[in-house]
Amino acid sequence: MLGAAAVAAAGLVFVPIGIPVAAAAPCPDVEVVFARGTTEPPGVGGIGQAFVDSLRSAAGGKSVGVYAVNYPATTDFPRAADGVVDASNHIRSMATNCPKTKMVLGGYSQGAAVMAYVTADALPTGYNMPTAIAGPMPTDIAGHVAAVALFGKPSYAFLNMIGAPPITVGSPYSSKTIDLCAPGDPICSEGGDGVAHSLYAVNGMVAQAADAAVARL
Repeated sequence: MLGAAAVAAAGLVFVPIGIPVAAAAPCPDVEVVFARGTTEPPGVGGIGQAFVDSLRSAAGGKSVGVYAVNYPATTDFPRAADGVVDASNHIRSMATNCPKTKMVLGGYSQGAAVMAYVTADALPTGYNMPTAIAGPMPTDIAGHVAAVALFGKPSYAFLNMIGAPPITVGSPYSSKTIDLCAPGDPICSEGGDGVAHSLYAVNGMVAQAADAAVARL
């Protein structure tokens, strides 16, 4: 028992609760921070995984890490604020702990709204904001973000219908954002083709976004 205790004392690193063990891993060249769409299971979702796979293929041997934004992604849309908090915290942490890593932010559907809100220059006024959202990310964080890829981002009309604040991508991020809406997609446009909203992984737009992101790395 004493020998085991000595080994433990010499060799184990105790990680405080709430800090992921992955934080100790080497910093990747590129980190994709992706928020999945409504009702997709935990992880980056189907569109997110297709985007990650496409970006890895085009990244020319660069190491690519992935962080799945932790939020409910349910039809309880105000809970999207949980994703804004989680994504913002992770992006700030990466900028501090892995300053040479270039981040690519992405999101699909509700997740695209989450990621777009994360980039905002200011908090929306007239809405009940969670106390955990103290303000926008510091402007210097934008220097660590190479690109932002949004798929099927909810339109102003859709956001208005569910009582969510309008989206304005922040000024330090607007020139590096690719905002894709499939023809007929009723979530991001006035279209009426519900199937179109699920086709980003197969309609060429994922590859288009990945190529645009890699060009900025």
